[in-house]
Amino acid sequence: MDLSNLRPADGAKQSNNFRRGRGHGSGNGKTAGKGHKGQKARSGGTRPGFEGGQMPLYRRIPKRGFTNRNSKTIVGINVSALEVFENDAVVSVDTLIEKGIVKNPKDGVKILGNGELTKKLTVQANAFSAGAAAKIEALGGKAEVI
Repeated sequence: MDLSNLRPADGAKQSNNFRRGRGHGSGNGKTAGKGHKGQKARSGGTRPGFEGGQMPLYRRIPKRGFTNRNSKTIVGINVSALEVFENDAVVSVDTLIEKGIVKNPKDGVKILGNGELTKKLTVQANAFSAGAAAKIEALGGKAEVI
């Protein structure tokens, strides 16, 4: 390998500065690379989704139902999942993520009452079911809404 063999990687150099419409000698004279007549030779163009008069895809597919823009996605965690924590630990959304119980908390975490709990914990979450709060407090723990 020497300096005479060096060249940029494929696709690294792009040049869009060619002078169109400057005669046949340039290779881009007359129609300036647009061919003869037709929609693509003219200025303007079509809007996104236009299929040349065919019924576009977004109108062929049936529309059903309703999506509420203001709804929240709450992640539910059962009380039994909190068994991985030690006694008297403070359980927050961050500690749940560290332990791998919750991957993406989205709009909040709700503790649900399914399963058994044997440890006294201080649990800080966005919401609690009545059963979950009762199980946590029965063991002397706290269910704190954040």
